[in-house]
Amino acid sequence: MKQNYEKLKYEQYFIDTTGDINNTGLKTFQIEYKSINYEYKGILTHANYFIRYDNKRNVIQIHFEGTKDLPDWVTNFFFQPKYYDSFMWNNKKITLKVHKSWAIMYKIMKHFIRNEVKELLKLYPDAEVEIIGWSLGSSQATLCAQDLNYNLGIKSHLYTFGSVNLFKTNIFNRKKTLNYLKSCLKSYHIFCNRSDIVTYLVPRIFGFVKLNRLNIKGRFKFFGLFNVLKNHFIYDKPDVYEKIYKKENKA
Repeated sequence: MKQNYEKLKYEQYFIDTTGDINNTGLKTFQIEYKSINYEYKGILTHANYFIRYDNKRNVIQIHFEGTKDLPDWVTNFFFQPKYYDSFMWNNKKITLKVHKSWAIMYKIMKHFIRNEVKELLKLYPDAEVEIIGWSLGSSQATLCAQDLNYNLGIKSHLYTFGSVNLFKTNIFNRKKTLNYLKSCLKSYHIFCNRSDIVTYLVPRIFGFVKLNRLNIKGRFKFFGLFNVLKNHFIYDKPDVYEKIYKKENKA
């Protein structure tokens, strides 16, 4: 008998995927990211992911590490759009254009990820799939969700924090592109703090958007955008999801 899917508290995903970056003492496992080194723009950088099976919930989790060091920041700022893929969906042509360096990073690890997920699904064919990422990792998690659906037919649950604008669109294809991306998933939670500057990168003025924006509790404060250490690291606090939990309980 297939086990019903039971998601975690949202703050727990953040605590676990960051290795409890704020030292709450509440992480449920020790995360150990696999690192694949590659050279980009003459700089040695790395693509980091971690896959595990949660036997208590019958869930395969795929985690992507957030921005951690100088090479990651360099990767973040090479944001010119890059053609990613083109195909037909619901009799409509979908052409994906994404942040160039984030696309390159995901392509470095996509075959490893697909193979590991396929092996786990052989052992646990009824398992749900969760994909989790923070900051830079939110871009990789979103690309992974699309990739696993397109290539393996998997519809996953996506949880991202401090989520970036990844996809280059225009007024003519934006709705179609976002509807396609949402169709790749069973559920998606794209958490953003209104005062987290990372959630506004790459700026929409350049045509970049995210799958969806789910604002956590808190008002927008302009000067808060410059306090990255506070506002980009706030996602492990249970109270910031208070309104979201209440809305879900009423549904």
